[in-house]
Amino acid sequence: MTDFTPSDGTITMFSTTWCGYCNRLKKQLDAQGIGYTEVNIEEVEGTAELVEQLNGGNRTVPTVIFPDGTAATNPSAAQVKEKLGA
Repeated sequence: MTDFTPSDGTITMFSTTWCGYCNRLKKQLDAQGIGYTEVNIEEVEGTAELVEQLNGGNRTVPTVIFPDGTAATNPSAAQVKEKLGA
């Protein structure tokens, strides 16, 4: 997971192209100026398994990783902002 730990003030978001919740979160983060690195779990080898590990066996997106190494599943933009202290 260290490879995907983001810089301070940003998140890493695991997503898919067809995920409506992912698209909604990206739009909200863009609107609030919160930086993120998107990783498509269908295109980047090993990331689907990482998402499953973070979610108790479920391949649920969006899953985000914060700079402190913690993760959240389908958070709101407000939750992301609060966690980042933005």
